[in-house]
Amino acid sequence: MTNSTVDEETPLLNDNRIKTVKHERTPLPKFQLGALLLVQLSEPIASASIFPYINQAKLDITGGDKRKVGYYAGLIESLFFATQAVTVLQWGRISDRIGRKPVLLIGLAGNALSMICFGLSRTFWTLVISRCICGLLNGNVGVMKSMLGELTDPTNRAEGMALIPLVWSIGATIAPVMGGVLSRPHERFSIFRAAFWKEYPYFLPSLAAAIYISFAYLITLTLPNKHRKSSVSSASSNADAAKSLPLRKILTYPVIISVSNYVALAFIEMMFLALYPLFMSTPVELGGLGCSPAVIGYVLGGLGAYIGVFQLLFFAKFVRRFGERQVLINGVSVYMLYTLLFPLISVLARYGGVTWIVWSLLAFTLSLRALSDMCFGCLFIYITAASPKNSLGAANGLSQTTVSIARAIGPGLATSLFALSLDKNLLGGYAVYAIIFVFTCVSLLLAIRLPRKIWDENLL
Repeated sequence: MTNSTVDEETPLLNDNRIKTVKHERTPLPKFQLGALLLVQLSEPIASASIFPYINQAKLDITGGDKRKVGYYAGLIESLFFATQAVTVLQWGRISDRIGRKPVLLIGLAGNALSMICFGLSRTFWTLVISRCICGLLNGNVGVMKSMLGELTDPTNRAEGMALIPLVWSIGATIAPVMGGVLSRPHERFSIFRAAFWKEYPYFLPSLAAAIYISFAYLITLTLPNKHRKSSVSSASSNADAAKSLPLRKILTYPVIISVSNYVALAFIEMMFLALYPLFMSTPVELGGLGCSPAVIGYVLGGLGAYIGVFQLLFFAKFVRRFGERQVLINGVSVYMLYTLLFPLISVLARYGGVTWIVWSLLAFTLSLRALSDMCFGCLFIYITAASPKNSLGAANGLSQTTVSIARAIGPGLATSLFALSLDKNLLGGYAVYAIIFVFTCVSLLLAIRLPRKIWDENLL
C-alpha cells in the first residue's frame, strides 16, 4: 500500500517541479538585448577589420624579409590587449559603482579615435600608439558581458550567451571582408584616385569601422544606466553598488578556476587567430598559401558567417544536452587537431601546389572553429554564476584583465614562433604547432577540473 502510494506520487512530484517558476525559462528581454548586441558588434568590427592587411601595412621595418613580418605584425595585434590589461579591471569596478553606460561611452569613443589614428598612420610606431589608445580607453568587453549576465538568469543564460559568439561571428564576417576589400582603394575603385588614398591606403577600412562605432555610441546614449539589482529602489541599488567586495574576496575558488580556463583558452585562440592570416599570406615555398588580402578577407568572413549560424542553432541545444563542461572539453580537443592539420595543409601545398585538395582541407579545418568557439559561451556561464553578489563587473574585469594579458602574449608569441620556425627551420618550419599543442594540453587539464554542474549563483 505504501509502496503503491510512493510510485503514484513520484511522477506527480516531478511534473510539479518542472512547472515551478525555477525551471521555467524566462523570456529574453529582446529590446534591451538587441541594443546591447548592436553595441557589442563594434568590438569585432574594430579588431578584425585590420587582419587582412596587417601583414602588409607599414611593415617595411623588416627590410623586405617576409620571413620576419610575423614578429612585428604580432606585436601590433598584441598591443591592444597589453594596454587593456592595465585598465580593464578598474573599468569593471567603476561600472559596478556608477553604472555600465558611462563606461561604455568612454570605451566606444576611445575605439573610434583609435581606428581613425590607425588609418592615418604612416609609420610602425604610429600604428603602435593607435592600438595603445584603444586598449587603455576600452573596457567594454568585460562591461558588456556583465550587462548580458544581468539581463539573463540561469533559466535562459545559455540562449543569451549563445548570442555573444553570434555577434563576434557577424563582426568576423563583415570586418575581414571590409578590411580586405576597402584596403588600397586607389587600386580598385576609380573614385579613389586622389593622392590621399595612395598615401593612406588603409584609411578607408579604418574609417568604415569608426563610422559603425559612432553609430554604436548613439545607441548607447539611448540605454538606461542601471546597476545589477534593478528590482530594488534606486537608493538601495546605489548603496549595494558602493558595497562592492574588495578584490581579495572576489578571488573565490569558483572564480579562480573559471577565469583560469578562460585565460588558457583565450591564449590558444589568439595564437590561432594571429596565425590564420599569417599562414595564408606567407608564400607557399615558406610554408603558407600565398593568398592576397582580399582572399584572406573573404575566407575569414565566410568563416565568421558559418560560425555565427552554427552557434545560434546549436550552442544552447548542445549545452542542455551535454552540459557546459563536456562542450568545453570537446572544444579544447578541437584545438589539438589544428596543430596537426595546419602542418599537413602546408606540406600538401609545398609539394603539390594550392589545389582543391588543399582548399578542401583548409575549409574542413576552419569549420571545426564552430566547435571550439562554443567554449567561450560555456565559460561566460561559469564566470557569471561564480561571481559574488554586487561584484559581477569586478569579476568580469578581473577575467578580462588576465585574459588581456594572455591575448597580448598570444599573437606576438605565435607569429614570432612562426617566423622563428621558418627562419631557423625548427622541426622543418613547424615547431610553432608543436609548442601550441603543449599549451592545449594544459588547457584541457584545466577544463577537466570544472564541475559538471554549474554553481548556484544565489548561494555565492
